[in-house]
Amino acid sequence: MSEYVRLERTGPIAVVTLAKPDRRNAQTPAMWRELAGVGRSLPGDVRAVVLRGEGSSFSAGLDRRLFPGGGGVPGEADLAGLAEMDDAERDAAISLFQEAFTWWRRPDLVSIAAVQGHAVGAGFQLALACDVRVCAEDVQFSMAETTLGLVPDLAGTKPLVDLVGYARAFEICATGRRVGAAEALALGLANSVVPPEDLDKAAHETAEALIRAPRDAVVETKALLLGATSRHYDAQRAAEREAQGRRLKDLLGRGE
Repeated sequence: MSEYVRLERTGPIAVVTLAKPDRRNAQTPAMWRELAGVGRSLPGDVRAVVLRGEGSSFSAGLDRRLFPGGGGVPGEADLAGLAEMDDAERDAAISLFQEAFTWWRRPDLVSIAAVQGHAVGAGFQLALACDVRVCAEDVQFSMAETTLGLVPDLAGTKPLVDLVGYARAFEICATGRRVGAAEALALGLANSVVPPEDLDKAAHETAEALIRAPRDAVVETKALLLGATSRHYDAQRAAEREAQGRRLKDLLGRGE
């Protein structure tokens, strides 16, 4: 698709590949724009998206050329440029960046991150953006932003807290330490761990398993689960009843 992102498709499953292995798939605003564009342009009959990184690492995070003294990336705002914007302009810029990380949670899609090697900072947040993470045995997650004087701002804090709880999420972010495959599996960051050579096959098999059920039932179930953490118990029960009513009407041919 471009020098940053490659999109391929087999039937109802699309594969999005971060395609800058020479920089360990370090991320730039250009990559984020292309990822957001993929989300906007996916055909309606795509049911699952596998996100992977080419080469030895899933993504080493924000391209270090964007940090002060890094030399910059032509045509892109670096951290100094963001700091110099007024508050509204900076908020709008970061909101656009976040679009690359938010569409993976759409109820009409199932998203699977196939994660190997380093998934650092923005790379960790991109993996967290997906519904499921299939990880290689060499995976190393790290949320490095806080140790660099920043905060994770690419929509990764909520899924991290939802997965591991506040105390563990805070410890992971504040220390910036690495979380390997065994711990990621124990914490729920990884749904499964496989040898690196089996990663792509395992991610594809996971995608196939997740879309085996009827599409509308998967869509309704994902929406229910995504909303569960923000609803109180009785509201969630009501949401279940409403969703089941729609499914029953559809199955019996009595939908609107």
